[in-house]
Amino acid sequence: MPAEARTAPAGEVETVRDGDVAVLTLRREAKLNALSTYLETRLLEALRSPAVRDSRAVVVTGGARVFSAGADTGELREMTPEAIAAYYRSSGAVYEALAALPQPTVAAVAGHCVGGGFELALAADFRVADESAGFALPEVGIGILPSSGGVTRLVRAIGPARTRDLVLRGRRMAADEAYAWGLVTEVVPRGAHMKRARELAAELAGQPPLAVALTKQVIGAAAEAPRETGLLLEQLAYAALNRTNER
Repeated sequence: MPAEARTAPAGEVETVRDGDVAVLTLRREAKLNALSTYLETRLLEALRSPAVRDSRAVVVTGGARVFSAGADTGELREMTPEAIAAYYRSSGAVYEALAALPQPTVAAVAGHCVGGGFELALAADFRVADESAGFALPEVGIGILPSSGGVTRLVRAIGPARTRDLVLRGRRMAADEAYAWGLVTEVVPRGAHMKRARELAAELAGQPPLAVALTKQVIGAAAEAPRETGLLLEQLAYAALNRTNER
């Protein structure tokens, strides 16, 4: 067995329940939490697990020093177009699975949050970054493009002009700039991202879950729908919630 195979494991996803909050931690430190198809599959399984399904808020993190240095692009480079299409239906579906959770989700970010790692963080509802966090989408520089929701979510969050600045130049954005652009919810001192993310998740977990789930759906739809449609969705959701006993 080659030495690299012994020292660079494929990684796992640690799932821990903290009261009503499920904390998912990427564990592939030797590769800076690079998102191989194996690690994506483990994360997808974690998102579908009872520990997450029965929770009321979810934190996703890469741990104390790094969120994720991005996807294993070399792995995808070897794929045919047919295999890539199959990838987006399998492990590549993890980004949308995170975005589709009915619970509020928080990405706790330190260090590198690059490529697919940045796309994963963008799929969460909130992003708490410590001062060491750095964000980038460098894919264009190697002849591809972000394709797990990064471009689409950035355009909706910061508009086409700023998206071009980030994606076409592939430049790195520090935590403070990400906060100024509205891509990060909070910036905290170095090493405090997990504590703050858990606090925020616990606060969100205290909200009525059905109201949270429907409001998340309305916000997502209103970002793309005509004004009249957004107003109608608000009213229908209110009518549905008003008939429940949830308070």
